[in-house]
Amino acid sequence: MHATGTTPPAGELGLLEGLATTRAIRRYTDRPVTDDELATIMWAATRAPSGSNRQPFRFLVLRDGDRARRARALIARAAEQMWGAKREADGYRSGSGTDPASPKARMARTMQHYTDHVAEAPVIVLACLVRHRPPTPLEGASVYPACQNLLLAARAIGLGGVLTQLHTFVEDDLRHVLDIPPSVGIHATITVGQPVGGHGPVRRRPLPELVFEDGWGASPAWAIDPPGTRFTQAGPPPG
Repeated sequence: MHATGTTPPAGELGLLEGLATTRAIRRYTDRPVTDDELATIMWAATRAPSGSNRQPFRFLVLRDGDRARRARALIARAAEQMWGAKREADGYRSGSGTDPASPKARMARTMQHYTDHVAEAPVIVLACLVRHRPPTPLEGASVYPACQNLLLAARAIGLGGVLTQLHTFVEDDLRHVLDIPPSVGIHATITVGQPVGGHGPVRRRPLPELVFEDGWGASPAWAIDPPGTRFTQAGPPPG
């Protein structure tokens, strides 16, 4: 693996391939993430753009320290709350969710596994932002690009992760345990590890449903998916 340095970490995975094959990974082996691997993905995360190049993003990495273990327990509690509410609100136990082979049932199993094992993820990262003004809806623009860099870098070196908002359920307790100042916003909870299984081409809605030109709903002629693109029916209907 590659440590941080004056030049970007090397990698064999092409950028466009990485963009097309980086899945949300919610199942991890128990292999630890090494210091060099952490240095590589965090270096990439900190290369992201930010408003006025202030670089306000900060990343709090949780592995196996005493405070990390306490924070992990809080995040596990948050996962139970989050998934319990989502499972009922979205009807995962009804309709197609009762068919074990359906995409809905498969997602439910994945989410339940993630909930049951989130505290065991090799690495949990809290993506934060040091505020220089009162909170605004715009501030995420200076931290979420760094989160995507982190996930793409993890993909490039054989790891995987998923961005969540689990911290929102237990934020006050996390701040207390980890001494996070009031002036710092917490914007994401990201789990990272070696995938059980692997990455691969993601399924999304067809490009003409998602990209318009000159007006809402007007799909441009050039919005054509590459040959071999695989699609999903998930998400809101076109329009």
